[in-house]
Amino acid sequence: MLKLPRIKYALTISFVLLAAPALSHDDHCSAIATSVQEAGFDDRVSVSCTNNHAIITSDTYPPHEKMTGIEGTNEQVPVPAQYAAPIILSPELGNEPLTRDAALGVAVNGVPIYDYTAGGEMSQADLAHHQARHDTVQTGQLDICGGHAGRGDDYHYHTKPNCMIERMRNADANPIIGWAFDGFPIYGETNPDGSLIVAGTLGLCNGQPDEKFGYRYHASTNAPYIVQCLVGVVDDFDRLPRVRPLSAASGGKGPKPGKPPRGGVNDLVFTEDDVGKRTMTYRYNGQDYYMSYSPSDTNDCYNFETRTVTNNGVLYEQELCR
Repeated sequence: MLKLPRIKYALTISFVLLAAPALSHDDHCSAIATSVQEAGFDDRVSVSCTNNHAIITSDTYPPHEKMTGIEGTNEQVPVPAQYAAPIILSPELGNEPLTRDAALGVAVNGVPIYDYTAGGEMSQADLAHHQARHDTVQTGQLDICGGHAGRGDDYHYHTKPNCMIERMRNADANPIIGWAFDGFPIYGETNPDGSLIVAGTLGLCNGQPDEKFGYRYHASTNAPYIVQCLVGVVDDFDRLPRVRPLSAASGGKGPKPGKPPRGGVNDLVFTEDDVGKRTMTYRYNGQDYYMSYSPSDTNDCYNFETRTVTNNGVLYEQELCR
């Protein structure tokens, strides 16, 4: 049985309004592109700029280890998904925090970044109170890299992306590790100059003022672990991107999202071979289960074969597509 330890959870609940510095459109675009390039991910992630946004495009499928260490699995597997993340180039601070049941930003390797809750259970009223039963860290839902596959079989982070940071070319320079959709950067657990962040400094959304960008977010050891809301103005907030769930190649919806097996699973391992077959195996109540898929002959489609706890161990075979 997964246990939820009691933790102290303190947040600065004031929402301070400060004027963001007038970083030019071109300079902001360049900063975003440079953060991807200097991290060494520009061979997999592209950045292009429009009049209002930098678009970070990727397949959301990082080359680092995935899914290892998960106990509270939702019986979903990571499947590549085309993703275009719009980052505002003229950020300004708003009057109230913004939350949603999907990504709040994107890492420099193109993987979406969510708040710490499993299904976007965070409302504005919840921001100042730790939601222990929805905490993906405490309920064992995350892998050793800080991520997992969501209801759309899309890989994303809910906390500091440790495995990504280990692969960053500039990891020792306290670099930008991602960008929030409101245009402000995301850093690790220290200030850009390497100094420690004084306890109580980070605000409601896990950020603080920044001399260059006006504001910046941080990862943190304790909840909320990473960005949990947005401080900036986002006019198209309700239209921010989501990864579409897999659909049946023959038409219609794909399988319903999995349900976390009660008490968690054991020995969950996700493997990949050289021809594109990806398999997640695990044990539950002494029985073996698995989810496996390989590319089909149709572009962006995959042949799935699964035996899951959600489906009572019944063999499931179907071609599913993005």
